[in-house]
Amino acid sequence: MNSFSHIDQQGKANMVDVSDKQSTVRIAKAQAFVVMNEQTLNAIIQGHHHKGDVFATARIAGIQAAKQTSTLIPLCHPLMLTKVSVELTAEIEQHRVRIETMAKLTGKTGVEMEALTAASVAALTIYDMCKALQRDMRIEGVCLLEKQGGQSGHYLNQEAQ
Repeated sequence: MNSFSHIDQQGKANMVDVSDKQSTVRIAKAQAFVVMNEQTLNAIIQGHHHKGDVFATARIAGIQAAKQTSTLIPLCHPLMLTKVSVELTAEIEQHRVRIETMAKLTGKTGVEMEALTAASVAALTIYDMCKALQRDMRIEGVCLLEKQGGQSGHYLNQEAQ
């Protein structure tokens, strides 16, 4: 058995066949951070950004990205997501925005990539909207926080909690 599910016996990339899997409720949570200086974070919090509501735009971008994951990641299955959430929190003392996402469905394959894509694109959107204020922002800590459902069961990232 190959340890990489997207590689066939000949070593070629392929899409995993999930036909025989059971449909179960599947949930995944992911996070990302956008680290910035105090002035940039304050402009976001106070709503003084000339492009508009940074958090609202990043939230919508994250949701849209989760819905488009299979067009961005070549071997991902197109999924009928039933819920996507993107929560953004200003962490003032750390000079950063924390992004936490959740993707959910009832289906035959997991939603980890959708949650991770949502977190990544929300972070990129914050960077895009704020780059005129600060070009040296950093996107950090993109990771899976939790996964529920499917054959492999529950996963909780203890290090990220």
